[in-house]
Amino acid sequence: MLSMNNLAHGRILVRMTRNRKPGTRAGLRSSRWALQDAKARFSEVVRKAKTEGPQRITVHGREEVVVVSVEEYRRVKGEATGQALVQLLQDSPLRDVKIERERTRSRVRSVEL
Repeated sequence: MLSMNNLAHGRILVRMTRNRKPGTRAGLRSSRWALQDAKARFSEVVRKAKTEGPQRITVHGREEVVVVSVEEYRRVKGEATGQALVQLLQDSPLRDVKIERERTRSRVRSVEL
């Protein structure tokens, strides 16, 4: 026979483990995950980031991080190629200025290693 304490504990356990879709509210589809749900279903979070777009992770109800696919990350971050600097210098109104440099010879000093 179940005591009231065990019965109440069973209800709480069922309430905590109820199979609901994380990140949904009143049947609305969303890409928000509570941290606990994201940890428990990390493979699904990763799959959805790749197929459906960024997945927001909340901690205590506040958005803290976003999981994105590597393609999206590379698109947003861009590759550091130096091309922007080269283009800036080529488009500069001072690009035709010639800088004359003057070489000076200085004595070589000895260095102890």
